[in-house]
Amino acid sequence: MEQQITDFFWDLSGIVWGPWLLILLVGTGIFLTFRLSFLQFKTLPYALKLSFSPKKQDKKSEGDISHFQSLTTALAATIGTGNIAGVATAVVLGGPGAVLWMWISALFGMATKYAEAILAVKYRVKEPSGRMAGGPMYYIEKGLNMKWLAVLFAIFGAVAAFGIGNMVQSNSVSDVMDSTFSVPLWVTGIILTGLAALVILGGIKSIGRVTAYIVPFMALFYVIGGLIILIINFDMVPAAVGLIFTDAFTGEAVAGGAIGAVIRWGVARGVFSNEAGLGSAPIAAAAARTDYPGRQALVSMTQVFIDTIVVCSITGITIVMADMYIGGEEGASLTAQSFEFFLGPTGSMIVSIGLIFFAFSTILGWSYYGEKCFGYLTKHKGLNIYRVAFIAFIFLGAIVQLEVVWAFADVMNGLMAVPNLIGLLLLSGVVVAETKRFIKVRQEEEAKEREANETS
Repeated sequence: MEQQITDFFWDLSGIVWGPWLLILLVGTGIFLTFRLSFLQFKTLPYALKLSFSPKKQDKKSEGDISHFQSLTTALAATIGTGNIAGVATAVVLGGPGAVLWMWISALFGMATKYAEAILAVKYRVKEPSGRMAGGPMYYIEKGLNMKWLAVLFAIFGAVAAFGIGNMVQSNSVSDVMDSTFSVPLWVTGIILTGLAALVILGGIKSIGRVTAYIVPFMALFYVIGGLIILIINFDMVPAAVGLIFTDAFTGEAVAGGAIGAVIRWGVARGVFSNEAGLGSAPIAAAAARTDYPGRQALVSMTQVFIDTIVVCSITGITIVMADMYIGGEEGASLTAQSFEFFLGPTGSMIVSIGLIFFAFSTILGWSYYGEKCFGYLTKHKGLNIYRVAFIAFIFLGAIVQLEVVWAFADVMNGLMAVPNLIGLLLLSGVVVAETKRFIKVRQEEEAKEREANETS
């Protein structure tokens, strides 16, 4: 019976994540890119500077956490198993060329993420507790007056958090701890549940503080390990990158030369990793202290760049260089073997430790997303009940092998995107208007800075 249910959800997942959704996801990014006059390419340097050098207006503006904490909370939820296992899956099923399509989807996804954040801040509300709340459910309801669609998103988000953002992650951690360090599943479950409870029960400010420390550390730990491989074996990098580009348009490395498989798996795993269009990250953006929606939107946009263009690229290029993706291994095991091919046991250790931190941070980020969706549905009541239930499921995910959870989570995750993308497309005019408003403000700020420099 359990297998039949699992098969049903995997079949349903194939329908939900079919070509229609991938076309809608990438198509929305392309549409917004043109409407915003390729803003993500023009403003990326400024956006990165803004993300890592908080301005004074952060403290004077409404919000619960800083620009940087908002970015790290969103990165905590997105930099996860997708960066290690997802990339490997894309290369196995789509060939090396899938990496290029991950990059392409990310470049357009930056515009999508920008639009999500600008709407999240513009339409956010203040809860009775004084905390900020925002995201697709609010900009769909307030911007489009389509509460039924907003409710659908909130339901999908609140349920998806227990799967993709909870049990799937704790299961990955317990598997790694068992296979790498011989730690029993239940021990990992208790430790992981306890650590998560300490952070989650403190709310967004606690999550923001912790992710501000964990995310930079875990990202640098994994990225530095990957960069060492690329630097030491620099002579192999050009050939690997060349194969990624040529295979992206030929599909020769895929069985049967299926170019469609290259595009499908590259785009699908890219979206799975950076979540552009799913509607999760704008929930964190809405909590940021910021004076203009456009300023926070630029910060949120960098999340896609860091997640896919930086972290996923290191994974993908290393896997292609190791040339082990046809050997039968897939997922995190393939990434670990590829790192081990170049660095010995240290390589697989880097992947294992990276996966543990990535998964733990994802739990923290998604606990907030799920809580906000639940709060929208209950008018901000019963939040502690949701938190306790979320924490309990962390332990359950660590000790039980439930393939049906993976399948069900995949379906809920995909369904989240539909209401959100409808909201983005119909509110694109608002995104453009807010962007023009902030561009004017930024020009005035730059003029004042020039005058100050000339005076000094």
